[in-house]
Amino acid sequence: MVRTPLTPQERHRGERFGALLRQARGDRSMVDVAAAAGLSAETLRKIETGRAPTPAFFTVAALASALNLSLDALAAACVEEADRAEQAMSA
Repeated sequence: MVRTPLTPQERHRGERFGALLRQARGDRSMVDVAAAAGLSAETLRKIETGRAPTPAFFTVAALASALNLSLDALAAACVEEADRAEQAMSA
């Protein structure tokens, strides 16, 4: 299966999502949060650094639960940032 390359906006959204997760994680260790979400620390590292910019829904849901975040709030934050970036690029 050949994966379609990500657009710059998709890559930026993934980077923003990773930054939001890092911020929400705060002082908790990556290993602790990954274990609470049922993921490997390497998977969480890839998501947080934007190297895995499009994680599966259930991965996002597990991370949101482990970090006591609302899926709606995560989605809104990522979309709002993407909209601002797109508007800045078109201006």
